[in-house]
Amino acid sequence: MPNHSYFRATLMAALAIFSATGLSACGPMGPGKLRNDQLEYSRALGDTQKHEMLLNIVRLRYADPPTFLDTTQVIAGYSVSKSISGGFYAYPATAVGNYLFGTGTMSLGESPTFTYQPVTGQQYAENVVRPISPTVIMPLSLGGLPIDTLLRLTAQSIDGLSNVRGLGAGPFGGGSVRFYLLLHDLRQLQLAGAMTIRITTDSPTSGDSKKNGGKSDSGGGGNGGGAERSYLVLTSTSESNLLAIQAEVRRLLHLDPGAEEAEIVYGPYPKHPGKQIAILTRSMLAMLTQLAYEVEVPEDDIKTGRTPPTIGQVGIENRPEVVIHSGKEEPDGRYAAVSYNNTWFWISDRDFQSKLAFTMVQVLAALAATNHTGGAVVTIPAG
Repeated sequence: MPNHSYFRATLMAALAIFSATGLSACGPMGPGKLRNDQLEYSRALGDTQKHEMLLNIVRLRYADPPTFLDTTQVIAGYSVSKSISGGFYAYPATAVGNYLFGTGTMSLGESPTFTYQPVTGQQYAENVVRPISPTVIMPLSLGGLPIDTLLRLTAQSIDGLSNVRGLGAGPFGGGSVRFYLLLHDLRQLQLAGAMTIRITTDSPTSGDSKKNGGKSDSGGGGNGGGAERSYLVLTSTSESNLLAIQAEVRRLLHLDPGAEEAEIVYGPYPKHPGKQIAILTRSMLAMLTQLAYEVEVPEDDIKTGRTPPTIGQVGIENRPEVVIHSGKEEPDGRYAAVSYNNTWFWISDRDFQSKLAFTMVQVLAALAATNHTGGAVVTIPAG
């Protein structure tokens, strides 16, 4: 006699297995994949942009033109296929051990598509060649970024005080020691909270609008609702040493002795001396070129004329903004590394100052970026 209780238990267990398999297969897979894939794609995209920036700096050192490729789309497509079959033989058609049977298969596929667009034409001119407005640069210091590093990267001159100029300006790039003294003082005030940046959107006066063709002195274009303006503010303090530093900053910037704030404008010199601070800012190309001239390169490359000598620092500065090493072997402990003409170039993961400055360069590149729909598009399906 067959064991009917065994039959019932086996049947119920099989039905439970089939039901559970079907329910799990029908559940949404998107949320679970999003948690993992979004982070992984974001990490991969960030690393790619970091290495692209470093490679362009090295390429400029060897007189190769920089190239930029925007990742305009990342589409992750998934496909799921499943197959479940089963049944049972009724007693007494067969033995008890063959009452039930079942099979099931399930497969998961991923076919991501990445869309790239080279930066060319007008977009290249706006992203790479055009100087970045001071009204875009200066607010970055409000987020805690060191103002001295920020201005060393982006300012070619401040009220006539010159930053290092690069190739053709001598072994030290033609920089002014007073430029670095000014940055040192500004950093001390920033750390003590005795200096800040104020951002306003003022309606341009009819006179200013006519004189500047609808554009403000700060370099921003007229937008109908007024131009964004930025001001350097020397905040009140009772500490004698901070008051002395503020007085020195006013002297170096040719501000009025009692000035508490001054508008920051674009240009080599202010139109209204004593009330404005003129900053001649760099483009991304100029910024990357300056960093390129400070890259550590093999001595043989200099001797053979493949690249000019490395530019030294000026005055109180004793190191580049971003220290980039070179060597024949792939480095360990690197923050970013690229290979160029059988030589490795890298930023050390233990050099926080270089990592911070390099991150600031990437942030500035993102702020300078514009997006145009035209241009060639290359789509590469992976997988």
